[in-house]
Order: sequence, then structure tokens, then C-alpha cells
Amino acid sequence: MGGFLAERFASFYKNRWLVFVAAMWLQSWAGVGYLFGSISPVIKSSLNYNQRQLARLGVAKDLGDCVGFVTGILCEILPPWGALLVGVSLNFVGYGWVWLIVTGRAPALPLWAMCILIFVGTNGETYFNTVTLVSCVQNFPKNRGPVVGILKGFAGLSGAILTQIYAMIHYPDHASLIFMVAVGPSLVGIGLIFIIRPVKGHKQIRPSDDTSFTFVYSVCLLLAAYLMGVMLVQDLVTLNHSIVRSFTAVLFVILVAPIFIPISMSFFSEQKAPEEEALLPQTETLERGNSEVILSEVEDEKPDDVDSLPSSERKKRIAQLQSKLVQAAAVGAVRVKRRRGPRRGEDFTLAQALIKADFWLLFMSLLLGSGSGLTIIDNLGQISQSLKYDNTHIFVSMISIWNFLGRVGGGYISEIVVRDYAFPRTVALAGFQLTMAFGHVFIAMGWPGAMYVSTLLVGLGYGAHWSIVPAAVSELFGLRNFGALYNFLTLANPSGTLVFSSLIASGIYDYEAEKQAHEGNQHQKSIGSLLSRVVNAAEPPKCEGSICFFMTCVLMAGLCIMAAVLSLILVRRTKVVYANLYGKSTARNVV
Repeated sequence: MGGFLAERFASFYKNRWLVFVAAMWLQSWAGVGYLFGSISPVIKSSLNYNQRQLARLGVAKDLGDCVGFVTGILCEILPPWGALLVGVSLNFVGYGWVWLIVTGRAPALPLWAMCILIFVGTNGETYFNTVTLVSCVQNFPKNRGPVVGILKGFAGLSGAILTQIYAMIHYPDHASLIFMVAVGPSLVGIGLIFIIRPVKGHKQIRPSDDTSFTFVYSVCLLLAAYLMGVMLVQDLVTLNHSIVRSFTAVLFVILVAPIFIPISMSFFSEQKAPEEEALLPQTETLERGNSEVILSEVEDEKPDDVDSLPSSERKKRIAQLQSKLVQAAAVGAVRVKRRRGPRRGEDFTLAQALIKADFWLLFMSLLLGSGSGLTIIDNLGQISQSLKYDNTHIFVSMISIWNFLGRVGGGYISEIVVRDYAFPRTVALAGFQLTMAFGHVFIAMGWPGAMYVSTLLVGLGYGAHWSIVPAAVSELFGLRNFGALYNFLTLANPSGTLVFSSLIASGIYDYEAEKQAHEGNQHQKSIGSLLSRVVNAAEPPKCEGSICFFMTCVLMAGLCIMAAVLSLILVRRTKVVYANLYGKSTARNVV
């Protein structure tokens, strides 16, 4: 009995679905950057910043969230647990120090030093994201779209999740949210440090995968609907603390639910140990180069009747086929064409990808699309206040939920595009970018209820970028150097917000605020209003009305349209690549 349980627990620990579920949990705490709209007001008031200074902190946050050169190098050198430990340390030190400064427990630092702290704290996310994505994409090479979409979705949803947990802990004290951002992800990262990693075993598509992914998608939809309902109830009705704790407890139950998948596979289903092992555990000893590519395709190209054979016979047949291919290549029966560089769909290094037009089209489309969306996310608190919405946190939570659904839905829809139609998944990206353009227009016009509609459209569109683009780059430029390629693409976020938020949005906001303050000064006539001006002289001017972000949002809408055009150009250029990658499997499905 003891040996049986030990075998089952070993199978459970090695199960790739356990790694996937643990990665979802870590990602639920890893999107601390999306809480900047909630913590920026308390930073602004505590340190007496104006909008331009706050925008610089936002750019530092975006740089920390997206600059992953060091992350990519360390993730290649360090084991997954070592990279996670680095991320935990950066998150704790950066945001922990910010909390000490905001609460007066540490002396105030100049703006440049605060930017460094925000950068360091948020840079911990890059380690969480890189380790979880690289591990799970390697564990699920045949399900890249859903896996990337779900993981990036939970990172986007973390803003709403952490807001709900924060409401349970100590809602009136806004500075405590910064403390939770420093401590929460660090504790979760340490708890999962030895679970999230690439595992050896069967990595092809299994019949049970469809059911498992359906269950995960159901949990995602339930989680988003539940958070939306709880958020609206808490905003409209005053609840006592015990009810808030009950809501949060249900949230944890929903988050834990996916663990049922690896548990059922390991403890309640028939074990087939040989199938869990890699078919060729010693592939590293094979000759590098073209023979490695040939052998890697054997699993995909084997005859259909091989799957019906016993495990031992199947392994024997595949080994024989591999041996014949190697011998044929050795005697020249299989012609190997030498090329200077890889073709699209093969494994590129970062240097090789950087000289390809397709890579830069993808980068620029991401820069314009996600950069414009993140500009809205970073300025959401000030946009809400300018349109006279009192509870800005509700829109931070809402855009986090829609961001989550955009990531999950983007991965799902783009997977249908490539699997069923063998068409480039960036066509779905173009559709989401046009959706974002309408969201920017709603904010610009300031119509009644515009914030609710705009958070929906911008959140969905922004989130879709981070499920479609990573999957597309892995298909066009390979999995071998996926970490380096992904971390370079993430530079699009800070590059966009550096111009769109720090220069354009904040500059227009401060100009309109000063203009309104000057016009208000000309109408000040009473002694009481003059005294009020003296009391509030130290506060930076505030802007009110849709004019504050009108020009900014019009420009962002135009940038989204440009991004959609670039995505469609990429669709035209890569149609043949996707036809070769997925056309054969599509044809078999149709037959």
C-alpha cells in the first residue's frame, strides 16, 4: 500500500498539469503592475507628485514589467527555482521599500530613486512570467495558444484578485495595498518554487486534454463572472466585514478548483507509466542539426495505427523508424539542404530574429496596440476622477477582469483560427486592435457610462495581445529561444508608454489642469475661496471633464488602427508558413 501511494504521489509531482495549475496560481499574484492605477493615488498624495511625475513612475513600472534581458539570460543559466527566487527577492525589496516610504517609516527619496524602486519591484514579475511560460509551453508544445492565453490571463486578472483580497484585509488603509503587493507574490512564489518547471514525459496531444482544457476554461469564466458580480455588489451595497471575508473564501475555492485535474489523473485514473516517460530520453546524445529536426517530427508523422499498439510495441516501431531515417540521412538517401539561417517556423536565435521583417512587424504592432492600452490602464485613476467617478478601484478591477477574458479568449479564438483554418493567428489580433480603437473613442467622448464600455473594450483588446503575440512568435521563430524572444517583445510595452503616457497623456493632462486652474483663479472673488486656495496651494492642479484625455484617446485610437494594419500585413506575409504548419493536420481533420 505504501509503495502504491508513493508511486501515485511521484506521478502527481511529475504531472505536467500540476505544473500548469501551479503556474496559474503564481500568475494570479504576478500581475502587480496592473494595480498601479490603485496604488498611484496614495503615492501621488503622500509624496505630493503631479501627473507628469506620476507618469514617470508608471514608465518605470512598465520598464520593470517588460525589460527582461537579464531575466532571459538568468533563466537560461539558473534552474527554474533559482530564477523564481530572484523574482521573489526583487518584488519584496522594491515594493517593500515603497511601502515604508509611503507610510513614513522610511525617509522620502527623490523621484529617480522611487523610479528605481518601482522598477526593481515590478521586475520580479518578469521572472514569474518567464519561468511559468517557458515551463508550460515546453510541457504543452501542442497547445501553445490556450496555455499562453490562460497563464497571461491569470496575470491580467491578478489586479481584481488582489483587490478583493485587499478588501478583506484592510480596505480603508490604501497604503496596505502596497504592503500586500510586496508580501503576497513573494510568499506564493516561495511556496511554488519547486513545482513550476519543465517536466519529462508524454507531451503530445491526449484525448483527455480537451476535457481538461474545457474544465480550465469553465473555471476561468466562472472566476471572471464571480469577481464581476462581487465587485458590483460591494460597490453598490455597504457590506460588513464578515460577508467580504465569505466572498473572498469562495474566490479561493474557485482558484483551487483546477487542482482536481492532476489529482484525478494521478490518483483516480489507470496509470500508464510507460506513456508518461519520454519516448527518447537520450535525445540530447543524438547528432545535432538536421537529424535532430527529423527525429523530433517522428511523433507527428507516425502512422495512425501506431497509437493502437501496446506501449512497448509503439516505442519499438518509432525507434525503428528513427533508425532508418538516420541511416538514410547518413548515406544520402535523405537530402539535407544546408542554409545560412533557419526558415520561419524553425528555431531562431534572437540575433537571427532581429534581422527579419516579420519579427519587427509583430513588435511594432504590439508596441502600438498594447502601448496605447497600457496608457489607459496606467492613467485609469485620473481618467475616472476627471469624469467624476468616485470609486476608481471598480474600474481597475473591471479592466483587470476584461484583460483576463481578453487573454483567455484571444488564445482560444486564435487557436481556432490556426487549427481549423490554418490561417495566421495575427488576424485575430487585428480584430482585437480595432475593438480597442472603439474603446478609446468612448473615453474621449466622455458619454454617460463611457468608463464601463471603454474598460470592457480596451481590457479585452489589450489582453488579447499577450496571448496571441507570444504564441505567434513561438510558431514563427521556434521554441528553443522562446524566453529571449518573448522578453525582447515585452519591450514594446514600456517603449509605447514612454511616449504615449509619459509625454503625450501626462503632458496634455497637466496642460488642461493648469488651464482650468488659471481660469478658476480669474473667477475667485470671495474670501473663503481665497483661503481655500492658500490651504490647497501645495497640491498639484487637477483636471476635470472629458477634455483632460480627449486628445490622448483620439491619438490612441489612431494608433490602434495602425497596429491593425501592421497585423494584417503580417497575416499576408505568413499565410504560407501557417499553411505548412497546420494545413496538413487541418486536412486530416476535414477528411
